[in-house]
Amino acid sequence: MNVSVRLPERAALLLDMDGTLLDIAPTPADVVVPVELPLALVRLRARLDDALAVVSGRPVEQVYDLLGDAPYAIAGEHGAAIRHAPGEALERKSLPALPAPWIAQAERVASGYQGVLLERKAHGLVLHFRLEPQAGSALRQALLSIVGDANPDFVVMAAHMAWEVKPRAADKGRAVAALMARAPFAGRVPVYIGDDVTDEDGMRVAREQGGIGLRVQEAFGDAADVRAWLAALAAHS
Repeated sequence: MNVSVRLPERAALLLDMDGTLLDIAPTPADVVVPVELPLALVRLRARLDDALAVVSGRPVEQVYDLLGDAPYAIAGEHGAAIRHAPGEALERKSLPALPAPWIAQAERVASGYQGVLLERKAHGLVLHFRLEPQAGSALRQALLSIVGDANPDFVVMAAHMAWEVKPRAADKGRAVAALMARAPFAGRVPVYIGDDVTDEDGMRVAREQGGIGLRVQEAFGDAADVRAWLAALAAHS
Protein backbone atom coordinates (compact mmCIF):
# COMPACT_ATOMS: atom_id res chain seq x y z
CA MET A 1 0.00 0.00 0.00
CA ASN A 2 1.27 3.46 -0.94
CA VAL A 3 -1.35 5.87 0.36
CA SER A 4 -0.56 9.49 1.16
CA VAL A 5 -3.99 10.53 2.48
CA ARG A 6 -3.64 12.63 5.62
CA LEU A 7 -6.39 13.53 8.05
CA PRO A 8 -6.85 17.27 8.60
CA GLU A 9 -6.75 18.71 12.09
CA ARG A 10 -10.00 18.13 13.98
CA ALA A 11 -11.23 15.65 11.40
CA ALA A 12 -14.52 13.78 11.53
CA LEU A 13 -14.27 10.44 9.72
CA LEU A 14 -17.36 9.20 7.86
CA LEU A 15 -16.96 5.82 6.22
CA ASP A 16 -19.03 3.76 3.82
CA MET A 17 -18.96 0.06 4.71
CA ASP A 18 -19.34 -2.40 1.80
CA GLY A 19 -16.50 -1.87 -0.65
CA THR A 20 -14.82 0.63 1.67
CA LEU A 21 -14.35 -1.08 5.04
CA LEU A 22 -15.35 -4.58 3.93
CA ASP A 23 -14.58 -6.54 0.77
CA ILE A 24 -17.58 -7.05 -1.48
CA ALA A 25 -19.03 -10.55 -1.08
CA PRO A 26 -21.30 -12.66 -3.35
CA THR A 27 -24.28 -11.69 -1.17
CA PRO A 28 -24.64 -9.10 1.63
CA ALA A 29 -24.83 -11.89 4.22
CA ASP A 30 -21.46 -13.31 3.14
CA VAL A 31 -19.27 -10.35 4.08
CA VAL A 32 -16.39 -11.00 6.47
CA VAL A 33 -15.25 -8.52 9.11
CA PRO A 34 -11.48 -8.84 9.65
CA VAL A 35 -10.80 -9.15 13.36
CA GLU A 36 -8.44 -6.18 13.36
CA LEU A 37 -10.95 -3.74 11.81
CA PRO A 38 -13.18 -3.03 14.85
CA LEU A 39 -10.05 -2.65 16.99
CA ALA A 40 -8.62 -0.05 14.60
CA LEU A 41 -11.94 1.82 14.50
CA VAL A 42 -12.15 1.91 18.30
CA ARG A 43 -8.65 3.38 18.53
CA LEU A 44 -9.46 5.96 15.88
CA ARG A 45 -12.64 6.89 17.73
CA ALA A 46 -10.53 7.77 20.73
CA ARG A 47 -8.15 9.84 18.60
CA LEU A 48 -11.06 11.71 16.99
CA ASP A 49 -12.95 12.28 20.25
CA ASP A 50 -15.68 9.91 18.99
CA ALA A 51 -16.18 11.70 15.63
CA LEU A 52 -16.26 8.48 13.61
CA ALA A 53 -19.34 7.21 11.78
CA VAL A 54 -20.31 4.52 9.31
CA VAL A 55 -22.71 5.68 6.58
CA SER A 56 -24.21 2.68 4.80
CA GLY A 57 -27.02 1.59 2.55
CA ARG A 58 -27.57 -1.30 4.96
CA PRO A 59 -30.00 -0.98 7.86
CA VAL A 60 -28.44 0.31 11.07
CA GLU A 61 -29.10 -3.04 12.74
CA GLN A 62 -26.99 -4.89 10.16
CA VAL A 63 -24.10 -2.46 10.54
CA TYR A 64 -24.27 -2.88 14.32
CA ASP A 65 -24.33 -6.68 14.03
CA LEU A 66 -21.12 -6.51 11.97
CA LEU A 67 -19.20 -3.72 13.73
CA GLY A 68 -20.88 -3.25 17.11
CA ASP A 69 -20.06 0.05 18.77
CA ALA A 70 -16.74 0.45 16.97
CA PRO A 71 -18.27 3.42 15.11
CA TYR A 72 -19.74 6.06 17.41
CA ALA A 73 -22.59 6.84 15.00
CA ILE A 74 -24.26 4.78 12.29
CA ALA A 75 -26.37 6.10 9.43
CA GLY A 76 -28.29 3.32 7.69
CA GLU A 77 -30.42 2.98 4.57
CA HIS A 78 -28.69 6.02 3.03
CA GLY A 79 -29.65 8.16 6.01
CA ALA A 80 -33.24 7.00 6.40
CA ALA A 81 -32.27 5.97 9.94
CA ILE A 82 -29.45 7.29 12.13
CA ARG A 83 -28.15 6.06 15.47
CA HIS A 84 -26.32 9.18 16.62
CA ALA A 85 -24.54 7.56 19.56
CA PRO A 86 -24.05 4.11 21.11
CA GLY A 87 -27.21 3.02 22.89
CA GLU A 88 -29.26 5.91 21.52
CA ALA A 89 -32.63 5.26 19.89
CA LEU A 90 -32.80 5.44 16.12
CA GLU A 91 -33.78 8.71 14.50
CA ARG A 92 -35.94 7.86 11.50
CA LYS A 93 -36.89 10.23 8.71
CA SER A 94 -40.53 10.49 7.76
CA LEU A 95 -40.49 8.77 4.39
CA PRO A 96 -43.13 7.29 2.08
CA ALA A 97 -43.82 3.57 2.31
CA LEU A 98 -42.97 1.42 -0.67
CA PRO A 99 -46.28 0.49 -2.35
CA ALA A 100 -47.19 -3.15 -1.73
CA PRO A 101 -47.87 -3.85 -5.44
CA TRP A 102 -44.31 -2.77 -6.25
CA ILE A 103 -42.93 -5.26 -3.73
CA ALA A 104 -45.03 -8.06 -5.21
CA GLN A 105 -43.92 -7.18 -8.74
CA ALA A 106 -40.26 -7.05 -7.70
CA GLU A 107 -40.60 -10.44 -6.01
CA ARG A 108 -41.99 -11.89 -9.23
CA VAL A 109 -39.10 -10.39 -11.20
CA ALA A 110 -36.52 -11.83 -8.79
CA SER A 111 -38.13 -15.26 -8.83
CA GLY A 112 -37.47 -15.47 -12.55
CA TYR A 113 -33.71 -15.68 -11.92
CA GLN A 114 -31.96 -18.37 -9.93
CA GLY A 115 -29.11 -16.08 -8.86
CA VAL A 116 -31.02 -12.86 -8.10
CA LEU A 117 -31.58 -11.93 -4.45
CA LEU A 118 -34.31 -9.52 -3.34
CA GLU A 119 -33.45 -7.59 -0.18
CA ARG A 120 -36.24 -5.73 1.62
CA LYS A 121 -35.61 -2.49 3.52
CA ALA A 122 -37.88 -0.36 5.66
CA HIS A 123 -38.54 2.06 2.81
CA GLY A 124 -37.21 0.28 -0.25
CA LEU A 125 -35.78 -2.85 -1.79
CA VAL A 126 -32.70 -4.09 -3.63
CA LEU A 127 -32.26 -6.63 -6.40
CA HIS A 128 -28.76 -8.13 -6.13
CA PHE A 129 -27.43 -9.81 -9.27
CA ARG A 130 -23.77 -10.55 -8.45
CA LEU A 131 -24.49 -14.26 -8.85
CA GLU A 132 -26.23 -13.64 -12.19
CA PRO A 133 -24.47 -10.61 -13.72
CA GLN A 134 -26.05 -10.98 -17.15
CA ALA A 135 -29.41 -10.11 -15.57
CA GLY A 136 -28.38 -6.58 -14.62
CA SER A 137 -29.81 -4.68 -17.56
CA ALA A 138 -33.11 -6.56 -17.56
CA LEU A 139 -33.53 -6.02 -13.81
CA ARG A 140 -32.99 -2.28 -14.18
CA GLN A 141 -35.61 -2.08 -16.90
CA ALA A 142 -38.03 -4.13 -14.82
CA LEU A 143 -37.65 -1.82 -11.82
CA LEU A 144 -37.97 1.28 -13.98
CA SER A 145 -41.20 -0.11 -15.40
CA ILE A 146 -42.47 -0.59 -11.84
CA VAL A 147 -41.31 2.73 -10.37
CA GLY A 148 -41.07 4.94 -13.44
CA ASP A 149 -38.07 7.12 -14.23
CA ALA A 150 -39.62 10.34 -12.90
CA ASN A 151 -41.40 9.21 -9.73
CA PRO A 152 -41.49 12.12 -7.24
CA ASP A 153 -40.93 9.92 -4.18
CA PHE A 154 -38.71 7.01 -5.27
CA VAL A 155 -35.73 6.47 -7.52
CA VAL A 156 -34.03 3.41 -9.03
CA MET A 157 -30.34 3.69 -8.13
CA ALA A 158 -27.27 1.72 -9.16
CA ALA A 159 -25.30 -0.07 -6.44
CA HIS A 160 -22.68 -2.85 -6.29
CA MET A 161 -24.00 -5.40 -8.80
CA ALA A 162 -27.48 -4.39 -7.68
CA TRP A 163 -30.35 -2.04 -8.38
CA GLU A 164 -31.99 -0.33 -5.43
CA VAL A 165 -35.37 1.35 -5.11
CA LYS A 166 -35.07 4.01 -2.42
CA PRO A 167 -36.82 7.22 -1.35
CA ARG A 168 -35.47 10.33 -3.06
CA ALA A 169 -35.45 12.09 0.31
CA ALA A 170 -32.86 9.70 1.77
CA ASP A 171 -29.27 9.92 0.55
CA LYS A 172 -25.81 9.84 2.06
CA GLY A 173 -25.36 13.58 1.62
CA ARG A 174 -28.30 14.25 3.91
CA ALA A 175 -26.90 11.65 6.31
CA VAL A 176 -23.55 13.45 6.44
CA ALA A 177 -25.27 16.80 7.01
CA ALA A 178 -27.35 15.35 9.86
CA LEU A 179 -24.30 13.79 11.53
CA MET A 180 -22.18 16.92 11.18
CA ALA A 181 -24.89 19.03 12.82
CA ARG A 182 -24.50 17.25 16.16
CA ALA A 183 -21.75 16.56 18.66
CA PRO A 184 -19.19 15.07 18.49
CA PHE A 185 -19.03 15.86 14.74
CA ALA A 186 -20.14 19.50 14.80
CA GLY A 187 -17.31 21.98 14.25
CA ARG A 188 -15.00 19.36 12.77
CA VAL A 189 -13.72 18.83 9.22
CA PRO A 190 -15.66 16.01 7.52
CA VAL A 191 -13.68 13.34 5.67
CA TYR A 192 -16.00 11.05 3.74
CA ILE A 193 -14.67 7.86 2.12
CA GLY A 194 -16.77 5.69 -0.19
CA ASP A 195 -16.49 3.61 -3.30
CA ASP A 196 -19.82 3.67 -5.12
CA VAL A 197 -22.30 5.92 -6.90
CA THR A 198 -24.34 5.91 -3.70
CA ASP A 199 -21.43 7.65 -1.92
CA GLU A 200 -21.17 10.63 -4.24
CA ASP A 201 -23.71 12.67 -2.27
CA GLY A 202 -21.72 12.05 0.92
CA MET A 203 -18.50 13.16 -0.77
CA ARG A 204 -20.19 16.27 -2.14
CA VAL A 205 -21.59 17.40 1.21
CA ALA A 206 -18.26 16.77 2.95
CA ARG A 207 -16.56 19.04 0.40
CA GLU A 208 -19.30 21.67 0.70
CA GLN A 209 -18.61 21.78 4.44
CA GLY A 210 -14.93 22.44 3.85
CA GLY A 211 -13.86 18.83 4.15
CA ILE A 212 -12.71 16.01 1.89
CA GLY A 213 -14.57 13.44 -0.19
CA LEU A 214 -12.50 10.46 -1.31
CA ARG A 215 -13.31 7.62 -3.68
CA VAL A 216 -11.68 4.37 -2.60
CA GLN A 217 -10.55 3.38 -6.09
CA GLU A 218 -8.79 6.70 -6.68
CA ALA A 219 -7.31 7.50 -3.26
CA PHE A 220 -6.55 4.01 -1.97
CA GLY A 221 -7.15 1.12 -4.36
CA ASP A 222 -9.54 -1.21 -2.60
CA ALA A 223 -11.08 -1.96 0.79
CA ALA A 224 -7.97 -3.82 1.98
CA ASP A 225 -5.95 -0.64 1.35
CA VAL A 226 -8.48 1.42 3.31
CA ARG A 227 -8.23 -1.00 6.23
CA ALA A 228 -4.42 -0.85 6.12
CA TRP A 229 -4.58 2.96 6.14
CA LEU A 230 -6.96 2.95 9.10
CA ALA A 231 -4.73 0.50 10.96
CA ALA A 232 -1.71 2.73 10.35
CA LEU A 233 -3.62 5.77 11.65
CA ALA A 234 -4.76 3.82 14.69
CA ALA A 235 -1.24 2.65 15.42
CA HIS A 236 -0.09 6.28 15.65
CA SER A 237 -3.03 7.53 17.65
